[in-house]
Amino acid sequence: RDLNLYNPDACVEGKLVPKKKSGTLSVQVTKLRCGGVVVGCTFDHRVADAYSANMFLVSWAEIAQSKPVTCVPSFRRSLLNPRHPGCFDQSADDFFMPVSALPLSNGSQSSASEDRLISRIYYVEADQLNRLQSLASSGKCRRTKLQAFTAFLWKVVVPACSTSNQTCRLGIVVDGRARLEDGRNLMASYFGNVLSIPFGLKSYKELKESQLSSIADAVHEVLEGAVNKEHFLGLIDWVEAHRPEPALARIYGSRGKEEGTSLVVSSGQRFPVEQMNFGWGGPAFGSYHFPWGGEAGYIMPMPSPIG
Repeated sequence: RDLNLYNPDACVEGKLVPKKKSGTLSVQVTKLRCGGVVVGCTFDHRVADAYSANMFLVSWAEIAQSKPVTCVPSFRRSLLNPRHPGCFDQSADDFFMPVSALPLSNGSQSSASEDRLISRIYYVEADQLNRLQSLASSGKCRRTKLQAFTAFLWKVVVPACSTSNQTCRLGIVVDGRARLEDGRNLMASYFGNVLSIPFGLKSYKELKESQLSSIADAVHEVLEGAVNKEHFLGLIDWVEAHRPEPALARIYGSRGKEEGTSLVVSSGQRFPVEQMNFGWGGPAFGSYHFPWGGEAGYIMPMPSPIG
């Protein structure tokens, strides 16, 4: 059969990557008739975020080529010790929730066949991103390509809203390692989860009528409150205050259409696919796939395999 990576639901899940039934990591190696090799891994996100998964894959490739490991992982959980006394502001409760606070389903949701999320891979050319960045920037405020693309995504989900009063929540995954650095560069090798997912909310009407630059301003505001050390220290204290109960990013706890549309964007721009050479040649393509079945959409912009 032809390999159609555009549709990972059909060609990747259960075929090129194993179905992980237990444990934290499963690996599958598939040899293609053309001579190519596909290495597929399934991770448990409770153990490692994408940054940690990248660290593992690069180290594995280096070991396979008998090279020294350039980034030895750190498992020092003391780097994320809470403060005493703890201190966190309202934003922690706004963005996260104990699992016990999840709303109960009323059984009125549409059938899975109608609402099931599908996974697709799209290629976006550099000139298209440059154009989006230009449209998203206004006056003295030049937005990044990621902010511009995220604003564009927020605007194009409008057709999924059924009424002008319905809302759409946009979450952005923020890595806390750089924000928690203390000058000793210890967090750069920290293996685990160091993430926050702040989100903003806008109505169908606002998104439809707003210029891309205005929506990009809103994306910037979502990020502004989370890209600092105090936000992550407060989040650590919030988690400690709710132990031992597990917690969940609030945007993942939505009840589908009852609470409007939810979308999460996680930057994969630092995905080091070019470093994942296991000794049989440089990689031609690398990507992530999220077959998690949640109510919120999930998008990860990644670097092109051709640079």
